[in-house]
Amino acid sequence: MQSLFKDEPAAVETKTPRTRTARLLIFTFLVFAAAAVGAASGLLLVYTVDLPQVDELERYHPSAITELYDDQGRVIGSFALQRRVVASYDDYPQVLRDALISIEDKDFYRHWGINVWRIAGAAYRDIRSGGRVEGASTLTMQLARNLFLSPDRSFHRKIQEALLAIQIERRFTKAQIFTLYANQIYLGHGSYGFEAASEYYFSKPAKELTLEEAALLAGLPKWPANYSPITHPDRCLKRRNLVVNSMLEDGKITAKEAAEARDIPIQLHVAHDPGSLAPYYVEEIRRYLETTYGSDQVHQGGLKVYTSVDMDLQRAANQSVLDGLAAYERRHGWKGHLENVSTAGKTTNYHHPDWDDEPEVNDYIHALVTEVSQGSCTVKFGRFTAALGKTEFVWTQRKPQDAVKPGDVIYVKVLALHPDNTAQISLEQDSGAQGALIAIDNASGAIKAMVGGRDFNLSKFNRATQALRQVGSSFKPYVYTAAVDEGAWPDDPILDAPVTFQTASGPYTPHNFDDKFEGTITLRRALAQSRNIPALKLADQVGIKKVIDYAHRFGITSNLPPYLPVAIGAAEVTLYEQTSAFSVFPGDGVRVMPRYIRRVTDHEGRILEENYAEVKDVVSAQTARVITSMLREVVQHGTAIRANTLPYPLAGKTGTTNDFTDAWFVGFSPAMTCGVWIGYDEKKSLGPGETGAHAALPVWMDFMKVAMAGKEPGNFQTPVPVIKAPTQKIDTPDTAPGEDEAH
Repeated sequence: MQSLFKDEPAAVETKTPRTRTARLLIFTFLVFAAAAVGAASGLLLVYTVDLPQVDELERYHPSAITELYDDQGRVIGSFALQRRVVASYDDYPQVLRDALISIEDKDFYRHWGINVWRIAGAAYRDIRSGGRVEGASTLTMQLARNLFLSPDRSFHRKIQEALLAIQIERRFTKAQIFTLYANQIYLGHGSYGFEAASEYYFSKPAKELTLEEAALLAGLPKWPANYSPITHPDRCLKRRNLVVNSMLEDGKITAKEAAEARDIPIQLHVAHDPGSLAPYYVEEIRRYLETTYGSDQVHQGGLKVYTSVDMDLQRAANQSVLDGLAAYERRHGWKGHLENVSTAGKTTNYHHPDWDDEPEVNDYIHALVTEVSQGSCTVKFGRFTAALGKTEFVWTQRKPQDAVKPGDVIYVKVLALHPDNTAQISLEQDSGAQGALIAIDNASGAIKAMVGGRDFNLSKFNRATQALRQVGSSFKPYVYTAAVDEGAWPDDPILDAPVTFQTASGPYTPHNFDDKFEGTITLRRALAQSRNIPALKLADQVGIKKVIDYAHRFGITSNLPPYLPVAIGAAEVTLYEQTSAFSVFPGDGVRVMPRYIRRVTDHEGRILEENYAEVKDVVSAQTARVITSMLREVVQHGTAIRANTLPYPLAGKTGTTNDFTDAWFVGFSPAMTCGVWIGYDEKKSLGPGETGAHAALPVWMDFMKVAMAGKEPGNFQTPVPVIKAPTQKIDTPDTAPGEDEAH
């Protein structure tokens, strides 16, 4: 074998020019490829160095609404930076999934986070148009952007978006990604996620969406403001039908279903803000929750707050106060002084805060006068228009053309709402008079209703809890309580006659409301008829400091100076304090601390706080029953006799301050205590004759009719009879004859 190859010449490699060129090209390609890979690696390093960790999504819980519930589990309000209701994959119906995927990401279930062909097509169109005009984001890329990135449309952000989308797809299933997206995306008017949007636009859960409703919602992510069904219904309709056509092309629906859906007009049932029913109550709770749990937890943590309010009673409280104020306004005639918002005769852009929520029958609302003619005027509020004729102006004693002009903002009551966006209304007036009401369950201390003023949109000052006002004669029960504990009895005599008291600041000569004197009367009658002189004599006898001590024991925390006139109400307290204090009488001498909240849980249902009735002994059951029997006399034969028309056992006390500045009535049934205050914020007179019985009592009665309806009224406990020896009438040594003439 060796000989076979020994003499053979060695092979010689020949390099032709073509071979050398090919090798050079290959070498050059490899160099450039290496450079490209290096550059790409560098770019990826640059773009990924600040990327958030996708594994954070495994612990991600989107910002959720903190919801408030009434005592029957109905939503009365919410707190949120973003209106969002977190839902599961199964909570979203198939029709909504199909609609969203058809219009936003047809290949959602097939791609791996990015859609290369879609990106290429979008890039081509962008280049041809000379700018970035079209996106190519998949649902996963949109999720990445919404969760982790800024909304700008830079190349840098697009690369990060794509890289994050790939990582998300590697970590999560399609169902998980869809659920995250569906809970996160913004859909207009403060709604985040499809569950919250469904409840806002259609007042129902997403599970109940019809085809056309699902298509409408699926069309919103592209541009929520531009396609809003509320502000741009024409654009929204076109967008919705585009979604329907896309579903038809994808075979998700039949041609018949598509045609039927396209023919249905947009039909919204926009949800009312539940907080608008009890805004002052909700605001009190917000302050407490933020102080206790912090603002972030309250507005993003999805707490569940179970309150003591009753929506039905709250609605009755609202109506009672507004109707009472309307009656007061009409008694005092038309004042005018209307705000006019016209500019060069144009009022087209005016929008009142009252119009943010859909009106309801019996609402009081501000409306804009758009046209005035002989004998009538036309007004608008929100999407509704209405006419006011001569009949509606009768109480003003003016003709329409003399009372209002175009551009005036007037106050009206909604009597009827019609499908054609017309309404029937009555003309009312808002001269600035305010009212407040608070109702407390006697047994539990639960605050069942609270009204802090006429209109929360115009003034958030809570006159039920924050306003210190003179209480007038509604303070007298504390005087009589102290006297009863000192041994006085309702049938004891007392002299109602002129008197002068020597005080540290000099002689004090009081008078009765009617400037008359009844002579010798019983303590029972003195309280029922709200006689000032007997109350002052009792306070002077037991000591004003002791009377004030009793008031504090009842729960009055406001400062009460130790001056004798305090006995007839010359002290300022809140309606909240006074109403809570009066609940001691039907509570057999026990004060149950008022409470707003029953229970608070976090978003997973863990109890954060649970409140139970907190009680405190104030006076004996016998004393409480004696005073209750005397306050029953106020309703049966005294200053609040109008309330005796109600077929329930009731008791209470009127209160009127000097110059008719404040009107009060605080009263109770065996089950509930309710207080009402009427007045002006600036402490000016309500007008002659506007006593507690005239201004506040009717509001209280209207509310109690609803609060007591269909319920067992119960009975007050009767005090144990006490046989006493005849007593001398209560008088003071400095009473002098002839002072009646001098008074």
